[in-house]
Amino acid sequence: MNNIKNTTTLGIAGSTSLDGLGLALMETDGIDVYRQGPAFVIPYEEELLEQIRSVLGKRADSPEHAAEIRRAETVFTEFAAAAVKDFVREEGVSPDILGFAGHTICHRPSEHYTHQIGDGRRLAELTGIKTAARFRSADILAGGQGAPFAPVYYEALTAKMRRPLAVIDVGGTSEVVWFGTSGEMKAFVSGPGNAVINDWVMKHGGMHIDYNGRLAITGRVDEKILAVLMHHKYIALNPPKACDRTVFAEKMEHLEGLSLEDGAATATAFVAESIAYSMALYLPEPPEEAIVCGGGAKNPTLMRFLRQRLPNMTVKTAVEAGWQPEAVDAQEAAFWAVRRLHWLPLSFPATTGAAEPVIGGEIFEPQG
Repeated sequence: MNNIKNTTTLGIAGSTSLDGLGLALMETDGIDVYRQGPAFVIPYEEELLEQIRSVLGKRADSPEHAAEIRRAETVFTEFAAAAVKDFVREEGVSPDILGFAGHTICHRPSEHYTHQIGDGRRLAELTGIKTAARFRSADILAGGQGAPFAPVYYEALTAKMRRPLAVIDVGGTSEVVWFGTSGEMKAFVSGPGNAVINDWVMKHGGMHIDYNGRLAITGRVDEKILAVLMHHKYIALNPPKACDRTVFAEKMEHLEGLSLEDGAATATAFVAESIAYSMALYLPEPPEEAIVCGGGAKNPTLMRFLRQRLPNMTVKTAVEAGWQPEAVDAQEAAFWAVRRLHWLPLSFPATTGAAEPVIGGEIFEPQG
């Protein structure tokens, strides 16, 4: 491992809750994080946002949808390239490599299929910077769930923290990552995330998100509907498991008939309840502390619901833990890129169910 050196890496990742495109600079050797640079999320332009929404849940290998997905990927990649160029110019940095996680539009491990829009080869050409991309395919081919990959990054980030410890990443879906006292690690997608809240308020209120949980806090949780939602078959699956945001869409029809506020409150409670239920049922040992990151950490009502349902542990936001709150997905992608550069695995049997640790991603060199 003596030949592994620090690398300046820029991560780029689309938020599965459709907040925008995250960018994050980091200095790392793929094992430890030595310096965090600027990180922020650029909101999607309305036209691009609608293009992404239109292809969610669709398979790129379907003749019916292939052309539509290619068009969305082209626009998304060009948007990412422009964002990288602006970042490099405005921050005065020269990253050695880009980690391009793209944007997941369809993730179906049971069908051995995953697809993220975002063309790594094209991004390398447009930016002139070496790019690592297509991180998830190798794990799927190895029999894994293709997610979550966050544990390798959170392991570095929490190395000096007391354990047992959990990290709860609430994006479009929610991921639970657990670290035991003896170095054990377990991770899985627990269930719904911000997507069920965002989709409800978009459909019934014309808003992209429930800002600061203001609708949910003024609403009333419908406990009967919440009980129905908690009977979703995915939540009863044992880990390892992963899914995309579309898995819960049909079940959310049970909210129809509720007011905007009551629907937001019930959807938010569904996110918190499914996380708490999964932690109680599937973790080897209760954590002493849980750190919440992703967009969900910025929702005070969701944080309140989580603390109510996890009374025997300290529940902190990423900010309260002293982490950079913005663009966590991009930070992960930056870290993955350097691990791929040094042939270090991204996934493990305890995180995705792959038979052995898997090195994920492809490297694309800029041409010319």
